Amino acid sequence: MTRPDLNLLVVLDVLLAQGSVAGAARQLHLSPSAMSRTLARLREATGDPLLVRAGRGLVPSPRALALREQVRRIVQDAEAALRPAAAPDLARLVRTFTLRSSDGFVETFGPPLLARLGAEAPGVRLRFVPKLDKDSAPLREGAVDLETGVVNRAMGPEVRVQALLRDRFVGAVREGHPLAQGEITPARYAASRHVLLSRRGQARGPVDEALEPLGLRRDWSATVGGFSAALGLARHTDLVATVPARHTAALRVGLFTFELPVQVPEITVSLLWHPRMDGDAAHRWLRERVREACAEAA
Repeated sequence: MTRPDLNLLVVLDVLLAQGSVAGAARQLHLSPSAMSRTLARLREATGDPLLVRAGRGLVPSPRALALREQVRRIVQDAEAALRPAAAPDLARLVRTFTLRSSDGFVETFGPPLLARLGAEAPGVRLRFVPKLDKDSAPLREGAVDLETGVVNRAMGPEVRVQALLRDRFVGAVREGHPLAQGEITPARYAASRHVLLSRRGQARGPVDEALEPLGLRRDWSATVGGFSAALGLARHTDLVATVPARHTAALRVGLFTFELPVQVPEITVSLLWHPRMDGDAAHRWLRERVREACAEAA
């Protein structure tokens, strides 16, 4: 069965509103002859004359009168569906977004972000979930709306990425730790016992690569998957935690923090999302608020 030409609905809507072939042709920027041909197609499609000559004008048939409101609604709905999404009414927006990030990000940037959301859109809620790996499947499948982290090769090529902030690594130990006194040399730092931060349980990272040319290796007692766990162990033992400075500012309160005695590259923390959310006005608003919260906590 041949599918109808849905463009005819727009023409029918104008014809029924104008009640005139000439008037409809002017509104749609068509010639009168082209409009007459289109009216003939409409009559064939509906099996009804639709507009009938009455003196010098045209009057609608009973079928045309019955179709008028229905066709108007269909055309209006189609125009709304094809129009760019309007800015959300933040005061009435009720929605839950899922943000996958590290515990340090939540601790440091969560408060200013939630303050912004509460002031602008009190009906919006954030669901923070831990980032256990760098697999982009949760973004692709819609289980996660936004993610923060350092981009690597495991990230899917279609994922949108926008840099949020730069961070550097620092060391942290308990007050009274031997490293809290005197000069911290590469040798003293490496000789201390360490807690390593690794989601995959790997015992090697950028710090180890910086120590290697000096002939030094870190000695470690434990590996953990999050900043809070690493700093918790450092707080109550003689272990050294090496963590990103900005992400752990609040978590390091009460600990002795020091600059690393070796050059370790800074990291770029980015905001990540799936491209299908590009046109979502509320999602776009949230992305902007995340960027503002990170800039405020700089």
